[in-house]
Amino acid sequence: MSVAPPLSRSKALSLPNLLTYGRCAAVPAVVALLFWPTEPWARWTALGVFIVAALTDYLDGYLARALSQQSALGRMLDPIADKLLVAASLLMLAHDRTITSWSLWAAIVILCREILVSGLREFLAELKVSVPVSRVAKWKTALQLAAIGVLIAGPAGETILPGITAVGIGLLWIAAVLTIYTGWDYFRAGVKHLVDEGP
Repeated sequence: MSVAPPLSRSKALSLPNLLTYGRCAAVPAVVALLFWPTEPWARWTALGVFIVAALTDYLDGYLARALSQQSALGRMLDPIADKLLVAASLLMLAHDRTITSWSLWAAIVILCREILVSGLREFLAELKVSVPVSRVAKWKTALQLAAIGVLIAGPAGETILPGITAVGIGLLWIAAVLTIYTGWDYFRAGVKHLVDEGP
């Protein structure tokens, strides 16, 4: 009697993709918790969820390579999950006035860059042109996540370490500067494909 071969699991349900799905699910959780900006338990819980979600940003890519479970779905969904987490968190921090005044410009720069680079990547993908992620872009992402994490702690963190919100704002500005630099880097790499040189 022959034994049926084991069923292969769909790449859509691979461990790296499951981590990415979890990061997407963390977005509404962080948003909901930040609706109670003055409640310490809500800020700390939001920070915990955010940290776990940020860690999956590293783990899903690492595991996809280590387990040879890279997929088109993962490559598409991973940057979307990152941008949703960053954008939603920045909007809520602006809403509860953790980010105010001139510091709003740092958040605007980050959001605009993410939209512009996403559009550029989508256009270049249609031309079968890939733009690799640079080392500076990885540092930019790490700084963005660190700044947002510190700012999520916000008022709750001030009770433990006074001045922590100012540290978060400083990190946000550094991330914004790197955001401009990497955005220009991506645009420079793709600009030759954007211009129709003609015959």
